[in-house]
Amino acid sequence: MSLNKMKFIGLILLPTLGFAQVDENDTSLKTEQLNDVVVTATRTERQLSTLPLPTYVITATAIERAGVTRLNEILAQQTGLITTADFGGVEGIQMQGLDAAYTLILMDGVPLVGRSAGTLDLSRVSVGNIERIEIVKGASSSLYGSEALAGVINIITKKPKTDLLSGSFSYRYATFNTMDTNASLNWKKKKFSGAVFADYFKSDGYDLDKTTALKTVEPYQNITIQPRFYFDFSQGVKLTLGTRYYHQKQDYKTVIQELNYNGDATINEWDINTKVEQKWNSKISTDYELYTTNYKNESFLNNPNNVLFEENFYDQWLFRPEIRTTFSINKNKLTTGIGLNYETLNRTYFAEKAIFNSQFAFLQYDYNPTDKWNILAGLRYDNNNQYQSQLSPKLAINFKLNTHLSLKSSIGYGFKAPDFRQLYFDFTNSSVGYTVLGYNVAESRLNVLESQGQLLSRIPEISFENPLKPESSINFNFGSFYKKEKLKIEANLFYNSISNLIDTRVVAQKTNGQNVFSYFNIDQIFTYGLELNAAYNFSDQFNVSLGYQYLIAKDQSVVRAIENGTVFARNPTTLESFQIKKADYFGLLNRSKNTANVKLYYTIPKLKTDFNLQVFYRSKYGLSDSNSNQILDKYDDFVDGYATANFSISKQIKEKLFIQMGVNNLFDFTNPEEISTVSGRQIFGRLQFNY
Repeated sequence: MSLNKMKFIGLILLPTLGFAQVDENDTSLKTEQLNDVVVTATRTERQLSTLPLPTYVITATAIERAGVTRLNEILAQQTGLITTADFGGVEGIQMQGLDAAYTLILMDGVPLVGRSAGTLDLSRVSVGNIERIEIVKGASSSLYGSEALAGVINIITKKPKTDLLSGSFSYRYATFNTMDTNASLNWKKKKFSGAVFADYFKSDGYDLDKTTALKTVEPYQNITIQPRFYFDFSQGVKLTLGTRYYHQKQDYKTVIQELNYNGDATINEWDINTKVEQKWNSKISTDYELYTTNYKNESFLNNPNNVLFEENFYDQWLFRPEIRTTFSINKNKLTTGIGLNYETLNRTYFAEKAIFNSQFAFLQYDYNPTDKWNILAGLRYDNNNQYQSQLSPKLAINFKLNTHLSLKSSIGYGFKAPDFRQLYFDFTNSSVGYTVLGYNVAESRLNVLESQGQLLSRIPEISFENPLKPESSINFNFGSFYKKEKLKIEANLFYNSISNLIDTRVVAQKTNGQNVFSYFNIDQIFTYGLELNAAYNFSDQFNVSLGYQYLIAKDQSVVRAIENGTVFARNPTTLESFQIKKADYFGLLNRSKNTANVKLYYTIPKLKTDFNLQVFYRSKYGLSDSNSNQILDKYDDFVDGYATANFSISKQIKEKLFIQMGVNNLFDFTNPEEISTVSGRQIFGRLQFNY
């Protein structure tokens, strides 16, 4: 075991703090919301109010009132979650200042795959059949392994709980000829139950720049089909069998050398999940789970003569069996688990199919020595054939001072394994001529390029002898939870220190004057900040909530360079260079220091009518180093801070018919040059029939 890991295991003996959150939009829950049962934070059923971890729940009611249709839209409305787009326009989630690649996305407890550029496209998920979304903030690798470095988002779908036959049909129409149609059927009769959900989504896209021939987002359409079946063999043995199929097709256009090229991109995704829950007795239960999923993305581009110019493919498989057993010991619980991941990826610019094979085991003890104390301790070991083995500990503490106030703390270790692209990429830009090589294939490919006379020189100190290390983090949370009568306040201080950040660096120069790049562990970053949520119920009909996050996210190597006096900027007027000060360093790209939201909910019970207003603010942030000194400082160009607002009205007609109208981006904010994901004002109407 490395010295750093030994130091970290020692650190978990120190007290730290975190907090648990609940959805403020859902005033119908009121005081009962403290008794919500969640499963993501501990992989066992726990009351939300007693959790020692930063946990947040978005209810089905809150999703319905927001009037949204896709996962990225509802997550963007939550405090401390910022949706950001990668270079391909795919939107992921930024949590505690960490990139989207560091947040694990689950559906009913199993992972979604398909991160072609490190970001999972959240718009792939329809919210029409979601029971709730559980969000755990902070490193969670002690339970979930890789990619849970920033946190975990678990999408939990609806399941029948009592004998019934019910369903719904919903149609929503919005600006840009956007249509979302879905239907559901749910039933339960004695031991057998099921839920079938289908969704069709279509949009003409939108155009933020009318001066060009191409749209900002081209037309696309997708379908989702998701059946799940449940059978109770007895009180002690239950079977769950579920599958999900997703298909999307989008027109694809671009301009190359002032000529119009066109094609399309197709996504096919499916999974199947089988789980057997066996309750041996009142104290021991075991879950047997087998999960398989496949994500395939294919695209092509034709030139103006309709001749194939370029085509790409991405085909990823994941096979994962897992066994978990929970032992109940008085008021305490001991959870153990073992499993394996077998993952393959075949994609454009890979010389051969890449294979990951890993095994894991974890242990968690949920200890309640008194009614006031809860201590959660966990440890997980991951063994992989492509990177160094990882040991991920975590400790969390909850202390209830009185009936109104509790203090919560957590410290955890998280890691993100090098992805397939960082290990196996073999790409040469055909027009410019530069090359990017994955770490595992770089040495052999450099030798080939050298033998072909394509290399001018190699960086002598570069070595590929040792395996690429996983990115790792230590996460601290310190917070409190207060609730009395109509007022609730939650606060959390967080800190993340990430080591072995993987980035590109030049490894050779080609004879054409271009460089060869590969991936290395070279950077260390840190983020820290404050997250605050407050809510006040003025009455049974009127509720107001406020959310705020203050964030600092910086590169440690840049801070050291500034302290050493080696970072400079140039006055654009006098062209004189001057030394950058620590106060001039803004931080990492695409991070805002301040984000906030205000949400107002008002209902008129006699009219069965609800009003929902949400206002969101994001302060300025930088997208690039405009003065070419390799850092983001206050002398660079920034995206100005902006605010958006959403408003909706919902009315229940008798018990079966639900009508909703609303406007997203009420004040029609757009920034065509710098923000391609904000489309402008969207007016929508929705009609839902329940039976």
